[in-house]
Amino acid sequence: MSDVVTQIHDFAKQIRIETLKQLNHLGFGHYGGSLSVVETLAVLYDAVMKYDPKDPKWEGRDYFVLSKGHAGPALYSTLALKGFFPKDDLMTLNQNGTKLPSHPDRLRTKGVDATTGSLGQGISIASGIALAHKLSNHYNRVFCIVGDGELNEGQCWEAFQFIAHHDLNNLTIFVDYNKKQLDGTLDEIIMPFSFEDKFKAFGFDVVTVKGDDVAAIYAAVKHPRRNSERPLVVILDSIKGQGVAYLENMASNHHLRLTDEIKIEIEKAITLLEGK
Repeated sequence: MSDVVTQIHDFAKQIRIETLKQLNHLGFGHYGGSLSVVETLAVLYDAVMKYDPKDPKWEGRDYFVLSKGHAGPALYSTLALKGFFPKDDLMTLNQNGTKLPSHPDRLRTKGVDATTGSLGQGISIASGIALAHKLSNHYNRVFCIVGDGELNEGQCWEAFQFIAHHDLNNLTIFVDYNKKQLDGTLDEIIMPFSFEDKFKAFGFDVVTVKGDDVAAIYAAVKHPRRNSERPLVVILDSIKGQGVAYLENMASNHHLRLTDEIKIEIEKAITLLEGK
């Protein structure tokens, strides 16, 4: 394992710990979908993206859009660990007067490039950012995570068609394919069929990786796309509640209100992750 991959693994563990701690402190929240994107956030913020925590609006930065905004706690943990704001702020998640609302808000949280939460809209925002940079001959990269349940929204597919038509290969899309959404599994709600086939038909290059395989995620996105290459979609074959066995095995883990049992089990997971 390379030094870079080891470093990303360590950072992912820190993100997972802080995400669990802030949600446990609050007593409820989106555990499942936050944990399934931890490794992707670790790759982007630890080894790929250009940014400056001291100057979050730096024009030369790469942009990140969390279209599945309910995973905000994982993004907040990432930003805090990278120095955008004090780590203690994580304990104010979704409380009165917080700078860390349930879903990301670019006007309230340093390091957040787009306000998201209404599913289907984040990818449209990301495509607009990417087009603006391309028209201005800027080399900023744009990254966007969409949820698999979110892809029930027709607006997403309009955005994908727009992205491919305009050859926006400065935009990389991650599909968090954790196979569950709010009300059940994808196959129960609206069967997605093959995401790979659909994205290829829409004009994208497609790579499928395990959602916790930081080496594969890093290999897929570490280099900017060349002019001859099409926009890239990375399908993350992930697990809702990823990295915490108790949550992975829970049938309904999209949003949890903590019982004594759940809290104890998650505290055990935190202790295990911390190596205590």
